[in-house]
Amino acid sequence: MSNLRNVYLILFSLYWAQGLPVGFMTHALPVILRAQGVSLAHIGGFGLLMLPWSIKIFWAPLVDKFGYQKLGHYRSWIIPTQLLTIFVLITLSFIPIESLNQPAYLFMFFAVLLSMNLIGATQDVATDGLAVNILKNEQQHWGNTFQVIGSRLGFIVGGGAILWALDWFNWQMTFLVLAGLVALNTLPILFTKEPLHTSKLNQNKKIQFDWGGIKAYLAYFTNTPLLFAWLMVLITFKIADGLSGPLLKPLMVDMGLSFSQIGIYVTMLGVCAALLGAGLAGLSLKLISRAKALLVFSVLKILSLAAYAWLADQYEAKAHISSWIIYLVNAVEDMVSSMLLVVMLTLVMQYSRKEYAGTDFTFQVAIMATVSGLLYSFSGFFGDVFGYKSYLCLICIIAVFAIIPIIKWLKLDKSHN
Repeated sequence: MSNLRNVYLILFSLYWAQGLPVGFMTHALPVILRAQGVSLAHIGGFGLLMLPWSIKIFWAPLVDKFGYQKLGHYRSWIIPTQLLTIFVLITLSFIPIESLNQPAYLFMFFAVLLSMNLIGATQDVATDGLAVNILKNEQQHWGNTFQVIGSRLGFIVGGGAILWALDWFNWQMTFLVLAGLVALNTLPILFTKEPLHTSKLNQNKKIQFDWGGIKAYLAYFTNTPLLFAWLMVLITFKIADGLSGPLLKPLMVDMGLSFSQIGIYVTMLGVCAALLGAGLAGLSLKLISRAKALLVFSVLKILSLAAYAWLADQYEAKAHISSWIIYLVNAVEDMVSSMLLVVMLTLVMQYSRKEYAGTDFTFQVAIMATVSGLLYSFSGFFGDVFGYKSYLCLICIIAVFAIIPIIKWLKLDKSHN
């Protein structure tokens, strides 16, 4: 772990492995369902699959508290969850895609995907705890840059490549390849020795599993104006993403793009743009403060959503839109989202205490995931009611108001001065 390059490689590989199944569920699954004629409301309902990512805070303290020290505190969680993910992907490969219109197969499909998210969310807690403990303050922005790059590469394969492969190869082979890639990305953590972390050196500071202990823990995020303002940022940060999530890929299907086009030119090209955005964000944090970067990138995010609203307007007006314009709008939105994510995760790490490494990081991320997931689950219904154009315009207005908590927090944060 003393070798910084090895640290970045480990984080990159773990988040890449994590991004593979998540990429399928967030990028490929909505396209597959829409192509089968599933309504936006039902597609939004599949957001329930992401529930473990919202509620993982309930078992995050266990990951911080318990671990097999001889194997490595967080490694003793990461390695088993990686192996379980491989097993679940192999199981998924034996569920025939052509039978998903049958209730029994659909339920089985849902259950397997839900279990994969449960395993992945637990791996994420342990990986976040590992990252908080091994990265120094001046390394955090690059650590999170490699995290975003790794997860986005996972999205390329789990989202874009899956869609492309389904036009050419069979379902089983596609998921067996995914399982093999997760296995490949497990190798770096297998051959790494984990140091003794703050989580083990400060056992007396562990969270108590009673109301008093939970209340004392939550007080950390509410006992100062700065931290309370930061909590408000966490709550509002993912509102626009949650509301727009069920709309963007289905809009492309309705605009006539094929699986291959969405897989290669939308998802894969978009993720390449996200990789570029992650690198740009890492560089930008050497020039401007984290706080200012969060505000600037949030404004750019609103503009990228406005571009989608324009696409929806052209679609509903039955105007001809060149495919490359759709690809460009998607790539810009993915790039800006990636830049914003790097900055946000760096700030989340900044506000995570080492003695509560996995729990603090997970708590903050879980707030954002819960807001996004809940809004995603019913947003598709409003998309069906209002239509793409009106609803995306409304989302843009809401995103503007979501800037207010960032500005209030920025005034209290001294690091940007």
